[in-house]
Amino acid sequence: MVKLTAERVSTDRTDNFVYQRSALAYVEAAKLVGGRVLEIGTGSGYGIRTIAASADEFVTIDKYRSVAVDNLPSNSSFIETKVPPLPFDDEVFDCVVSFQVIEHIRNDKRFVSEVMRVLKPGGKFIVTTPNRPMSLTRNPWHVREYRPGELEMLLSGFTHVKCMGVGGNERVWAYYEKNRESVNRIMRLDVFKMQWWLPRFVLQLPYDILNRLNRNKLYADNSQLTDAITMQDYHLQDVDNECFDLFYVATK
Repeated sequence: MVKLTAERVSTDRTDNFVYQRSALAYVEAAKLVGGRVLEIGTGSGYGIRTIAASADEFVTIDKYRSVAVDNLPSNSSFIETKVPPLPFDDEVFDCVVSFQVIEHIRNDKRFVSEVMRVLKPGGKFIVTTPNRPMSLTRNPWHVREYRPGELEMLLSGFTHVKCMGVGGNERVWAYYEKNRESVNRIMRLDVFKMQWWLPRFVLQLPYDILNRLNRNKLYADNSQLTDAITMQDYHLQDVDNECFDLFYVATK
C-alpha cells in the first residue's frame, strides 16, 4: 500500500509545479536508457510507461506498492522491497534510474555501491535529487540534501559523471518566488527554530499538513500561473546553485 505523504508526486493541479519538473526527468532519462533497465523508487508510477518504452525489459521497485503497477506494460515488472541492498545479481542491468529517492536513504554510500554492483560495465546510473541551495525549509522526510559538489563526490567511484541540473524559465521562477514568500510567512511562526533541531519523525506530519495547506493556498491565489506551467518550462542545463534539481548521469 502506498504511503501518502508530500513526497509522493501527484498529478493534482496544486502539485503541478513539482509534477512537471519530475516528469521531465523521465522524458530526459528515456533518451539515454536501453536494454534492461531498473528503476529504484516507483513512487506513484507516473513515469513507468515513459521509461518502459525505451527498455527491452523494465523492472521498477519500491517499498510501497502503487495502484499503477497493477497495469504494467508487457515488458515491465514490479518488486516490493526496501533498499539497500538491491535484490539482484551482479552486473545484470544496462541502466539504473532513481528519481528523488537518494535523499531518503540513510546509508547513501551503500546505496550507490549497490547500484554500481548491479550495473553492467559501461552501464549508466541516472539520478535526480533536490538541489540543497534551492530548498526553502528543512524537509523532515529527507535524511540529507546535496549540494552539486557533494553528489558528484558521492558518485566519484564511477568512471565518469555528467553533472546537470533542472532549470526553469520566468514562469517557473515566478511560482517559486510566490512559494518562497508563502513559506517564509509560515516559518516566521517558528520563533524557536524548531524545524532545525527537533527529530525528523516529529516534524513529518506537521510538514505534510503545512505543505498541503500551502500548496492549496498558492493554487487558490495563483491558479492561472500554476496551471500554465508545463514540462516545456523546464530544461536541463549545466549544474549550478540555482537549479531546482540535480540530474546526474554516472557511467560505470
